[in-house]
Amino acid sequence: MLGQTFTIVAPVFVLIGIGYALAKFHVLKESASEALGQFVYVVAIPILVFRTLIGADLSTGLPVALWATYFLGVGVAFTLGMLVIRKGFGRDARAGAIGGISAAFANTIMVGLPLSSAVYGDEGLVPVLLIISIHLAVMTVGMAVIMERAAAVDNGTPTPPLMQMAFGALRSVFKNPLVITIIIAFLWRMTGLDLPEIGTDVLNRIAATALPLALLSLGMSLVQYGMRGNVVPGLLLSVIKILLMPATVFVAGAFVFQLPPLWTAVATLTASCPTGVNAYIFANRYGTGHAMSANAITTTTLIAIMTTSLWIWFLDLWFGLSLR
Repeated sequence: MLGQTFTIVAPVFVLIGIGYALAKFHVLKESASEALGQFVYVVAIPILVFRTLIGADLSTGLPVALWATYFLGVGVAFTLGMLVIRKGFGRDARAGAIGGISAAFANTIMVGLPLSSAVYGDEGLVPVLLIISIHLAVMTVGMAVIMERAAAVDNGTPTPPLMQMAFGALRSVFKNPLVITIIIAFLWRMTGLDLPEIGTDVLNRIAATALPLALLSLGMSLVQYGMRGNVVPGLLLSVIKILLMPATVFVAGAFVFQLPPLWTAVATLTASCPTGVNAYIFANRYGTGHAMSANAITTTTLIAIMTTSLWIWFLDLWFGLSLR
């Protein structure tokens, strides 16, 4: 069964490897990599999200238990990551916050979507998209507030008002193509209209390119990270990210909130995804933690083919879900 799981997961990470090779050996120019990433982020993924959400069965209402399950894992991972860097390595508050982000910010879009689709098919896309529907907003606002408070602590200046920081972060969130798409999808659902056949066909064709191109784009983007100094902190944050965070989500989903097996499995698998590039973006913005965030991104992505396979194998043993 583990061999079957590995066979399902391997193509996802082979595509990441191909993207890495294309950029590393300059088969495609840097401008092509940027253009591909822009297409995936602005066009292909939003269309996939729109197509899936307008046809998803959301009759159970807001998935509060699913969100609580996933963000409980986020909270545990962030706290542990921050404590490891602050207390274990004696770094400042901003570095501690970057440690927390590196341990808790999963690559839900570039890896979570393709992985859930590969393992559980279209049914697996629904819970992961429900997580994604608030993930970016919650994480962006939450991390921006935490980083601003950490910067104030390090600089010895008064902490900016909470609402001011939150609204500032929210303004950038509502300019995000994915957030805009999710809002449009729910507004479309409210109309009760069906897409015309030709519109559905066009959306399906573009959506079909989203996941493979997302993986290629991710692989190409990894060239800029690599392994740097501060290897040990990065490795410890990686352990939290790929082991402790998904374990927390599994326990919360299976025993605390008692989610349906598929939803628990998808939430756990999403939590086991590698660290998202947002960790490095925050590190770059606040001028600290570059090495440990880059190391966490690289390490978790490199070993994800094995760790996600093990999580899928475990989830299959526990729930007996049929793999795609």
